[in-house]
Amino acid sequence: MKFFTKLAAAAAVSLAMVGTASASTVLNNWQFNPLGTGVATAQTINEYLDVNGNAFIQLNATSASTFNFVEHAVFNISQADSNGDIFTDTFPGGYVTATFEAYGSGQFAGGFQFAGGTITMYHNTTKTYGTTAGVFGANTGTQIAQFQVMPGGGGLVDGTGNPTGNGQITVNAKATTPGGLHAGYFFRENGSDLANEDLLAFAFTNANGVGPKGLTPTLVNEVACQFSHYTGPGCGSGTYSNVAGNHFFVSNNGQFKLAEVPEPGSLALFGLAILGAGVVSRKRKQA
Repeated sequence: MKFFTKLAAAAAVSLAMVGTASASTVLNNWQFNPLGTGVATAQTINEYLDVNGNAFIQLNATSASTFNFVEHAVFNISQADSNGDIFTDTFPGGYVTATFEAYGSGQFAGGFQFAGGTITMYHNTTKTYGTTAGVFGANTGTQIAQFQVMPGGGGLVDGTGNPTGNGQITVNAKATTPGGLHAGYFFRENGSDLANEDLLAFAFTNANGVGPKGLTPTLVNEVACQFSHYTGPGCGSGTYSNVAGNHFFVSNNGQFKLAEVPEPGSLALFGLAILGAGVVSRKRKQA
């Protein structure tokens, strides 16, 4: 509890300082059209996109207390602001998915941080997520955005390297022009296309271990064996099992936010503020 209290306090101070040092803020009331057909029929996003999916994590111990890791994840994005407005109801054929590839380091029974990686978002005209199309159906269709994971973020793990129960994971990323955001999908509140701008992204997900019942052959073969290039027991045989401290699946659900790029020198401070805000939000939901 003391940790969250201190982090919330730090976040409040950081947000105040960022407001003074830079005009950079999380984007509110931006607009998103999952079909890519322009702003006229876009949906207003009050603050965030809801994301949920699964990640396969491979650890490599570098000492008795430290490790390096590689993570591969697939995500489904079906609504915004937890309001139940399913994109495929509002936009028939507007299925949105994403893949996540990242690497970093950490300390057993301590924290871990990302060092780099990529978030790629796709639009699909048919529902492919959870199937054998592409990689678990998460990378099919048309690419609509790509973000580069920035150093930092992360979360807490237990003595085996698994994220702590319902532990919050934070990812900081950046989309740059040209090619970061594709035209016709993402817009400011005033209707200007965000494809012409550099933007930050902040993802907050709650991570929980996936037990045997959730480890379907499709998930294992698609995400571990195909996407992550895992070659251990279980690929194609149905005998896969998590091995603590080595390789395992986690489920994730959370929020994906866009933000202005702050002035040089305030980026780290802004990231701390966003992290604190995410922690406070999660604690309130659990209350």
